[in-house]
Amino acid sequence: MSKQPLHITNGNVLTDYLNELDIVGKKLTWQEMLCEGPTIIEVNSKKFLDARKSFFSEFYDIDLDTDQIKSELNKLNDYKEYSEIILWFEYDLFCHVNMIAVINLILQKKIDLPISLVCSGRIKGSKILKGLSELNAEQLIDHYKKRVKLNHKDLDLAKTLWGIYCGKDHNLLKPYIVTESSFEYLSNCLKAHLERFPDLIYGLNVLEKNIMEIVKNNSIKSKHHLLGYVLNYQGYYGYGDLQISRIIEKLSVFFTNEEQHITLNRKGHEALLGQHNVAMEIDNNMVYGGLKKFDFQFNKKQNKLVKTVLNAY
Repeated sequence: MSKQPLHITNGNVLTDYLNELDIVGKKLTWQEMLCEGPTIIEVNSKKFLDARKSFFSEFYDIDLDTDQIKSELNKLNDYKEYSEIILWFEYDLFCHVNMIAVINLILQKKIDLPISLVCSGRIKGSKILKGLSELNAEQLIDHYKKRVKLNHKDLDLAKTLWGIYCGKDHNLLKPYIVTESSFEYLSNCLKAHLERFPDLIYGLNVLEKNIMEIVKNNSIKSKHHLLGYVLNYQGYYGYGDLQISRIIEKLSVFFTNEEQHITLNRKGHEALLGQHNVAMEIDNNMVYGGLKKFDFQFNKKQNKLVKTVLNAY
């Protein structure tokens, strides 16, 4: 029996799509969102899974099914049956952090197989970036045929970035914003990540500021209406309903919520004007890899993270 590829996808929707198109090979579905919460270098270790389970319970009141995760990842144990590994991940930060973790898991398991990447984003004839599941069958198959084989430098880069992301100094990511690699959208994702920390002046990160400007400049009827706006206009983050809904809830202190209408209150207008740093008024104690969100702020002039004053000493 000839060997077949192993496809590692970014979610169930894409896995089902590949099966519908009869894409040959075994499918492993990656169902994590490592762009939020603590991460540990040893992917799939007990310590890693325990940290993730605790995170989902505390931040989202979700009981993470670690048995299901293990079941999927166990497909990697049969690597001798595969001809190659094909990664299916998109242009955004959500996908890129997951992709880097997957590459590190492959390396940690010492799997010596060719690794290729199918990555969507800019599509000819479209003004917006598109995810893999948003492509029609012809476009998706074309992406598959034109998949990019990752070389040793790409794999070493992924290993380095994962180590930094799991560590305590994310400014070390800065040089890699201008590093050439097979990851076409990596630069945008690294910039987006650093700007997830509160702005030194406003205390809002880029996504929070964007959400508040959407409320200011549009007639928003409800939080669900706002969610739809943000999902469509979030740039390179790629967050899902769960994540965006949580951020909107944390920003509620800046909103006046009347019947069929959400507007900025006085505090919200002052925050957008940068009259004072509002970071500590937002109860969003998120963790990004090895760092707590509120331990650092993004200095736009210096283009780097600086320790929050309370944590400077």
